[in-house]
Amino acid sequence: MMKGRVELVDAYLPSCTRAGGLPQQGLVTPAVRNFEIILLPSTVDNTSVMEDQNEDESPKKNTLWQISNGTSSVIVSRKRPSEGNYEKEKDLCIKYFDQWSESDQVEFVEHLISRMCHYQHGHINSYLKPMLQRDFITALPEQGLDHIAENILSYLDARSLCAAELVCKEWQRVISEGMLWKKLIERMVRTDPLWKGLSERRGWDQYLFKNRPTDGPPNSFYRSLYPKIIQDIETIESNWRCGRHNLQRIQCRSENSKGVYCLQYDDEKIISGLRDNSIKIWDKTSLECLKVLTGHTGSVLCLQYDERVIVTGSSDSTVRVWDVNTGEVLNTLIHHNEAVLHLRFSNGLMVTCSKDRSIAVWDMASPTDITLRRVLVGHRAAVNVVDFDDKYIVSASGDRTIKVWSTSTCEFVRTLNGHKRGIACLQYRDRLVVSGSSDNTIRLWDIECGACLRVLEGHEELVRCIRFDNKRIVSGAYDGKIKVWDLQAALDPRAPASTLCLRTLVEHSGRVFRLQFDEFQIISSSHDDTILIWDFLNSALYYPQKGFTVLNYWIFGYYMPEDVD
Repeated sequence: MMKGRVELVDAYLPSCTRAGGLPQQGLVTPAVRNFEIILLPSTVDNTSVMEDQNEDESPKKNTLWQISNGTSSVIVSRKRPSEGNYEKEKDLCIKYFDQWSESDQVEFVEHLISRMCHYQHGHINSYLKPMLQRDFITALPEQGLDHIAENILSYLDARSLCAAELVCKEWQRVISEGMLWKKLIERMVRTDPLWKGLSERRGWDQYLFKNRPTDGPPNSFYRSLYPKIIQDIETIESNWRCGRHNLQRIQCRSENSKGVYCLQYDDEKIISGLRDNSIKIWDKTSLECLKVLTGHTGSVLCLQYDERVIVTGSSDSTVRVWDVNTGEVLNTLIHHNEAVLHLRFSNGLMVTCSKDRSIAVWDMASPTDITLRRVLVGHRAAVNVVDFDDKYIVSASGDRTIKVWSTSTCEFVRTLNGHKRGIACLQYRDRLVVSGSSDNTIRLWDIECGACLRVLEGHEELVRCIRFDNKRIVSGAYDGKIKVWDLQAALDPRAPASTLCLRTLVEHSGRVFRLQFDEFQIISSSHDDTILIWDFLNSALYYPQKGFTVLNYWIFGYYMPEDVD
């Protein structure tokens, strides 16, 4: 047996298996220092040789590799210098290290690491890992920066916030004292109409948006409130799909001609236009008639109101403007030659359409200062409905077409063709137009290219009224039925037609003339002289009742003339 001590500086040794394996392809990490190499004849059993070695010669735990080249074997083992020299050298190294600048220290450590083997890298990594993991959420309050910790955690969703509460007591304290569950609920109320409406309807809006924490309940209140809100939302969605609702009925008791042609509502009132020439205002809670406005000499076919005025159109060919609070007539517009079938106003602009086949565009400086800007002509039959935004005016007619006009210039843009009979209703928002026709179908259109995206079939008679939001389409027809459709599925060409209609509601005994809906309810009117309120939120679970502000997407009423074809 041959034995000797060597210094391996920046040397490469063949990669081998530990504990006596044969040489493998590849190289080991450079810079292996201070090894003892023992040469053994290849014919000698390695195990017996190691057993025969003296205790100080046996590699034991210091053995790194045993290398065999066919004629001899090499055991490479770590051999530490004497303990006294090592301690002196270590102390001296630390002494110099402490005197260096931070950049010099970093450079020196990098140099040391580059000269170590893979095993040493792993050991150092295990040592450094816990030192590099730092709880900054706990550290920030210790430096008086609680508000930063709260701000960071305030971006979490509900599931993540629950998990954060379980990290440690300090995180739980930050979440509690920062009222982060309250802030999460407030963020949802600001951004989601469903949450906003639910907060007002359930009554917990009174606990939100308080400037001082002492003005409201503790964080635990909001922590327990959150799952109740989620349960309410799930219940509402389930009720819409299953058709579960509470039904309230208003009997309009018209004296002569019966029928409610149009309506609009908010959290306090419902305003309806009747076939008997009157406008009736109803209390939303008690369902009592608060006021009756008279003045039209024909049926009130369409209406819209805001916080100042009610604007109505009638079969007497006039448009009247009323004070919404007093009921006083402020203005009467005489332009159309026949019945005014539909109207809409917004941001100083009003558009009316008529059985005389024309569309009138008006500038509304004030309720008493309304001037005609332009008359749009192009339809070959009565124009039954209009809608508009800042970009387009959209009109539909008994001539089976939908026409698109520029809002700013009033110039014609394009025609949408597809319905096989006259078009009775439509709604336009963003790029989407949804229309209903006397061919008993509903069509979805892309207004920019004029393409028909989907045809919905299911009604048995003329589709008289239609509205949509981000989730669903609700339609009413002369068959007396109201249908609820899945809008997102309807926009997916892969969705089977059989899955599109979610529910059919049957309560009216006559033609459905008008409907409006929000996240919680549908309100509809009919030839049967009733207004029905379909409530999809279980009122028995209400918190103290409060007003409900609804995002209505500007819902208006209009008349469907008998001669639509």
